[in-house]
Amino acid sequence: MLELKDTCKMMESKDFKERFRAEYFQVKIRTKKLEAMLEKYKVGVLQFCPNCSYEILFEQLVYMKQYLRTLEERAKIENIGLEE
Repeated sequence: MLELKDTCKMMESKDFKERFRAEYFQVKIRTKKLEAMLEKYKVGVLQFCPNCSYEILFEQLVYMKQYLRTLEERAKIENIGLEE
C-alpha cells in the first residue's frame, strides 16, 4: 500500500489524471488511518486522548468514505485507473 510520501510527485504532475490519482490515494490512506484510530478509540487503547469526540471523528470518517466513493465514480466516468 502507498504511503502519503509516495504521492508527492504525483501531485506535482502536469497530467490531471495523475494528480487525481494522488488525491484519491491520499484520501484513501487518511481514511484507513482514521478508521484504525477510531477502532482503538472505541475500545480504549488509543495512545493519546483526542480533543474531538468519537462522534465528530466518526462523522468525518463517514464523509471521507463518501468522498472516496465520489472519486471512484468520477474515475470510472473519466477513465482514470486507480490501481496502485
